[in-house]
Amino acid sequence: MAKVGEVIDKSEYETYVTLGGGRISCLRCTAKALRTGEQCGKPAMRTSQTQKCTHHGGRSTGPKTASGRKRIAQAHTIHGESSKAARAAHAKASAELSQLEDALHVLGMTSAPRTRGRKPAGYRPVRTLDDIKRLVRLHHM
Repeated sequence: MAKVGEVIDKSEYETYVTLGGGRISCLRCTAKALRTGEQCGKPAMRTSQTQKCTHHGGRSTGPKTASGRKRIAQAHTIHGESSKAARAAHAKASAELSQLEDALHVLGMTSAPRTRGRKPAGYRPVRTLDDIKRLVRLHHM
């Protein structure tokens, strides 16, 4: 099953769909469900450059003007909850927490295992006492 943002091999798709009791054959929408991995069963629009149906963006051409693209970029949210500014603030807070965790390990104040996984954007590792001093100066100014 394909993940979000993954390049998909077109051979995974059925190219044509037959409608009208076998009398009509047309291009099939290439949209795929994330949960089930099944391909959309609707016919693609003839005008769609990405071979999509009306429900999956076949009519959409996106903003054409620079002001339209800027407006969309500023208003872009995920599920209506987070803006670019909110995501940046969350990344900054996550980076600070990771640096504080590093500082606790350098000072020997914890023996807990470090947090696994990818470090957030803006994270700079804290490995020495000089790094801790820099971190403290940064947050007290």
